Amino acid sequence: MGRAWAVAGAAHLVLFLALGLATAWKTQPQTLQAEAELWSAVPQAAAPRLQEPPPPPPEPEPEPEPRREPPAKPSKPAPEPAPDNSLRDAQIALEKKKQEELKKKEAAERQRKAQEKKKKEAEEKAAKDKAEKEKAAKEKALKEKAEQDKKEQDKKKAAEKAKADEKKRQQEQAQKAKQDKADEARAEALRQENLQRMQGMAGASGGPNATGTALKSSGPSASYAGRLVGRIKPNITYPGDVVGNPRAEVEVRVAPDGTITSRRIVQSSGNKAWDDAVLRAIDKTEILPKDTDGRVPPLIVLGFRPSD
Repeated sequence: MGRAWAVAGAAHLVLFLALGLATAWKTQPQTLQAEAELWSAVPQAAAPRLQEPPPPPPEPEPEPEPRREPPAKPSKPAPEPAPDNSLRDAQIALEKKKQEELKKKEAAERQRKAQEKKKKEAEEKAAKDKAEKEKAAKEKALKEKAEQDKKEQDKKKAAEKAKADEKKRQQEQAQKAKQDKADEARAEALRQENLQRMQGMAGASGGPNATGTALKSSGPSASYAGRLVGRIKPNITYPGDVVGNPRAEVEVRVAPDGTITSRRIVQSSGNKAWDDAVLRAIDKTEILPKDTDGRVPPLIVLGFRPSD
């Protein structure tokens, strides 16, 4: 509306200016001169000479140009009659409906995107949970396998230990049986010696505690063997522990002055390390002490036990 009013005002102003300029031109004095020459084909009598016209009256002074009044502002046009709003209302309603449909579409699109995002997140979470479960199951399986392997190894070690203990026990039993057999043999020999001694006691020359069978003692005294063992045993060096109390019997050959000439194991203890330690101790002793009668038996059998 404002632009229309401005255009109308400008058109009226241009019209008033044009009228004013046209009026100013018509107020200027104008001098008109004209000539005419007439010919007639029919001869006619000449008319009397025309009288000279009187001189024209002096020209009136030009009237002053009327003062131009500024063009009057165009009057405000009468308000147009109110148009029919039914069409406008229909357009507004249609536009509003379009906007509502657009908003519904946008809302539906947002909801669809939100659902897709939620679905994607749910799928990612499900995949992550599945991967974690698979990882946990794998770790559990590895742990169970490791525990099973450890149990099997422990079981195998226990079986090996039990086998070794059984073998050791059997060895100890064998050594004990062997030792018991040797003790029985010695006891039987001692019994036979006592029996023989008792049989020859009437003509014997030994002391009250003599255990020999001959009429006269020709062998070493009763304490001589203990003296020899006491002389040799301090020289025994054995680094380990001996299982049980095995006995090693050694045959020693001696010169008349007591020098050891040879030695050999006549009955092993079952422990080679202990047997070797006894032989090294005999070699280290070199010379054996003489008996109470000043003699050294040429052949002596000595027994050594770790705990004796």
